[in-house]
Amino acid sequence: MNKTFTRTSYRLQSVKSGKIFSDKGWTLDAPGETEPSLIRALYEKKQIDVKDNSWGLYKFSDWLPLSRTLKGSSAPATYKSEGLAKALGLKNLWITFSGYWPEKGANMTTCSFKETEAFSVCGRMTSDMNEVLVVASAGNTSRSFAEVCSENNIPLLVCVPEDNIGALWFDEPLNDCVKLICSRSGSDYFDAIHLSNIVAGMEGFIPEGGAKNVARRDGMGTTVLSAVTAIGKIPDYYFQAVGSGTGAIAAWEANMRFIEDGRFGKNKMKLMVSQNVPFLPIYDAWKAGSRAMLPLDETTARKQVEGIDAKVLSNRKPPYPIAGGLFDALSDTGGDVLVATNEQARAAAQLFEETEGSDIHPAAAVATATLINAAQNGEIDKDATIMLNITGGGEDRFKAEKELFYLKPDLVFDFNPDVSEVKRKVASLFK
Repeated sequence: MNKTFTRTSYRLQSVKSGKIFSDKGWTLDAPGETEPSLIRALYEKKQIDVKDNSWGLYKFSDWLPLSRTLKGSSAPATYKSEGLAKALGLKNLWITFSGYWPEKGANMTTCSFKETEAFSVCGRMTSDMNEVLVVASAGNTSRSFAEVCSENNIPLLVCVPEDNIGALWFDEPLNDCVKLICSRSGSDYFDAIHLSNIVAGMEGFIPEGGAKNVARRDGMGTTVLSAVTAIGKIPDYYFQAVGSGTGAIAAWEANMRFIEDGRFGKNKMKLMVSQNVPFLPIYDAWKAGSRAMLPLDETTARKQVEGIDAKVLSNRKPPYPIAGGLFDALSDTGGDVLVATNEQARAAAQLFEETEGSDIHPAAAVATATLINAAQNGEIDKDATIMLNITGGGEDRFKAEKELFYLKPDLVFDFNPDVSEVKRKVASLFK
């Protein structure tokens, strides 16, 4: 990037204890604390100055924990809806679109807001970090990290369920620094996470960190940075489908930074997060009034995951109970967890394309379906300012315009694989 980048000064804080400490480069937990808690970045700059679009995602670098910038990024694009808003009778519906829609200024070539995570996380890495980055994903996250790491020559191991590798498409062959291992057919996201945990404990490998990584959350929070700076105020409602809920946690944290900024209002957006029937672990826990996730056996979970269109929403162990996690975010904002069936999501995707002009991912369709339901059932004020987070879209168009290349697995492992075998075989990939 031919820009003069100045690193933002920040410190880290434990949500649980309030303790403030310095970032040692890849800090994922509060030092010396035993109770589970997320940590947050406290940026020295309290009022954000947004750069021009040529900076891509890094236009929001004031509130990103970066040590460097990387080439190829795009920021989410926010615009006021006309077509969908009219169809639903909503006067102030704003759409934040992360995907491929050049006419709207959205140029994410993986067509997913997971790019915001990848460019922020990899931007947090320092130049002297020589470990292989390890990322687990149900598809979109791995695609985004693979593309960013390939383009910027960062060693990466992605762990994905074998049934989801169709999501690992690219518009050019990847650099050999990116490797793929899979949990065998019939497995789910949790199995991929298990694999990644085995590898991340090996010498020479480092876990990306998931929700614990402040760079991941603050990267995802750029959707809200885009929306609030475009609208000129903090919205009343925030709609997004969730698997882990990390994006909604990020939205809550960004909201609080804007309150501290002081120029965009003092309200907290009601987080209206959604899941895809029949896989509803977050919905079930929230409706039971439980901070803890409810019991869910592996066989039932895998069967439920097979039944959902939005496979990326299949996290069995989300950061819901942890201090600063989704339970706290929903509680603090007066939010709710909603649900949509596959049929409702498909209809919502069709309505979005007809009224707005772009195809959208199944997860974004789930969020749109719950917005449609809420509007039709009178559950939201028709005059309220609403942010709809379209977390992926334009994929059909992108694929039609490009030649595609697919990442093939280097290794496939069975359920509950032998740990020593995994370590031995993975180590051989990076020799």
